[in-house]
Amino acid sequence: MQLQLIRNAMLRLNYGGRQFIIDPALAAKHSRPSYIGVSPNPLVDLPMPAHDVVSDIEMAIISHLHSDHFDSEAEALLPKTLPIFCQPADAARLREKGFAAVTPVEDSITWAGLSLSRTPGEHGAGAWAEQLGPVSGFVFRAENEPTVYWAGDTIWCEVVKRVIEETQPDIIITHSSGAILGDSGPIVMDATQTIAVCQAAAQATVIATHLESLDHGMVSRAELREAAEAAGIQPNQLLIPADGEILRF
Repeated sequence: MQLQLIRNAMLRLNYGGRQFIIDPALAAKHSRPSYIGVSPNPLVDLPMPAHDVVSDIEMAIISHLHSDHFDSEAEALLPKTLPIFCQPADAARLREKGFAAVTPVEDSITWAGLSLSRTPGEHGAGAWAEQLGPVSGFVFRAENEPTVYWAGDTIWCEVVKRVIEETQPDIIITHSSGAILGDSGPIVMDATQTIAVCQAAAQATVIATHLESLDHGMVSRAELREAAEAAGIQPNQLLIPADGEILRF
């Protein structure tokens, strides 16, 4: 398995011999509005040209349709015949955008030797979770590959804990910026919640993403590492890749 963090939640994976992308959002630096009045978004450029990000991919997984996870630039660059897997709530809108091979995943599906199981999440707490709508993560399995749980835009909650207990993943990918909207509190995991994932899954390697790319993120990479070290989490259990960095397992 090879994983490359592109920016924010966007990943390129070589998994089970297949190349695919997760949550493509390709907007140029400062081309989108601020979320909380701090700075236009994204905060940083892509680490490579947008065309290179999507070159040679065989499919895409889109967790939900917030603009930091799928944007107009990605819509324009992705081939309209590319297989796309998504949550059921988003299938009609993706088809309306002209994509001809959209597959909503209700529970689990097999594609080209890969097992994709959709998992729920909570995009914040209380009324904010309802307002931000449904979000999904996925568990990936393939022969001779680690089991990967990509949690998606969720806080640490009972459903995430249950997925970890039931699937016993080798790798867990978290969104760990502690992003906020107004008085929402974190709408994705913050440092404390990411540490809770590490503690709940001591057998797993946790990869923290969704950092230092949007103006509503409250946790930096350095702050996450400092908090993890203070909690006794070893650097080889919690990986915090830079944009463009490639990890191999």
